Amino acid sequence: MGRSGPQNLAKRQLWNYINCTMALLSLLLRPAHCQQCRIQRCNAEYVASTSPSSGLQEDSLSDVDYCIALRAYALCTRRTARSCRGDLVYHSAVFRIKELFSQQNCSSDGPTSSAKATSTSRPAVSELCDYESRVLALGPAGQGKKYAHCGLFGDPHLRTFRDEFQTCKVEGAWPLIDNRYLSVQVTNVPVVLGSSATATSKITVIFKSYHGCTEQKVYQATTEDLPSAFQDGTRSGGEGGSLWIVEKGGSGGRLVKIQARYIGTSIIVRRVGRYLTFAIRMPEDTLDFSEENSGLQLCLHGCPRNELIKEHMLGRQPLHPRLPGSGSNPELGPLLPPHQTYTVERATAKCRETLQVEDVYFQSCVFDLLTTGDPEFSMAAYGALEDLKALPPSKLKQNSPRTPRVQLNRGGPHILATATPSLVTFLLLVLLLL
Repeated sequence: MGRSGPQNLAKRQLWNYINCTMALLSLLLRPAHCQQCRIQRCNAEYVASTSPSSGLQEDSLSDVDYCIALRAYALCTRRTARSCRGDLVYHSAVFRIKELFSQQNCSSDGPTSSAKATSTSRPAVSELCDYESRVLALGPAGQGKKYAHCGLFGDPHLRTFRDEFQTCKVEGAWPLIDNRYLSVQVTNVPVVLGSSATATSKITVIFKSYHGCTEQKVYQATTEDLPSAFQDGTRSGGEGGSLWIVEKGGSGGRLVKIQARYIGTSIIVRRVGRYLTFAIRMPEDTLDFSEENSGLQLCLHGCPRNELIKEHMLGRQPLHPRLPGSGSNPELGPLLPPHQTYTVERATAKCRETLQVEDVYFQSCVFDLLTTGDPEFSMAAYGALEDLKALPPSKLKQNSPRTPRVQLNRGGPHILATATPSLVTFLLLVLLLL
């Protein structure tokens, strides 16, 4: 009986010790079990801060701004390290950050936010309404996503989403794109009396309503007016700047850039001389290439056969007859007094003033001068080539960084690139998780 008191005291002390230990363990383990891994938020913030809002090459980030964004990315991943210890996407991000610090020659020490005021032309985009952020969140499944490019310019010349290059007549109104996200229609008018040459005088783009990101918006450009706003007078639409317009100027003619971040789409409309050019880049997974369901869409399937003009047969005489004299006809567009008569030699010399490489864009420039006699058409091919450089058909930048280059094939120019060594990355990730 005399020992029961000390024994009970020892039991109570042991029980209290166990309770304290369990409470301490629960506090230590709670973040790992209850705190959600937020690596996707870090990824989305990094993509939003490094993706040029206009999509044009001259708008890319400076080295200082990029290093600031990269350090902010690294800081975000460190803050979520404990809750993401077993997450493969997290370890992939950590490894990629180390690579980028080395490749971009950025120091890990320094500011993680810019002192400059946030530009009103580059609004923040939520992950929901940012296609690239949604794809990045897929991890390895998003690495195969690609963009497709379509362009229409000059007499007119068409580069389809399939990288086919065609020259067509297509007078009147024609649909370039018509899917569940947007519709694009162009109107082409004759350029010279007595010639089959046509050029684009009107472009209408309809962005269809996309739940949670934007309401329907309509943009329309004509030869008389290249507005920097939608038809309702606004320059943006939807949540978090998911759709907006910016105006630019340059040697290739005045242009308007429309960025639809929620569907990963960029559009450039240029006014070159008295006519318009069009270029678009869209993710391939937003396009329906099947002949049965997509209807007549020039960007998808090219021009109808009866509208095609045969390959550029460059002779010493103009390819299409033209009637001399001047005139103005509302049915034919803004015709000017007598155009020049170009030989192949003169047209080639004129195109070399702006285009140094004799590719399909150079050939289109020569073709247009021969068929129209209008020297301003030489700038249409130059502007289209600049748009191709700004909106190249390629994989998503953050998933497969590389420098595209143009190569001529039978169907037209294609973008070639070297892929990143994904196998080495995978093996390193396995070692990190062991």
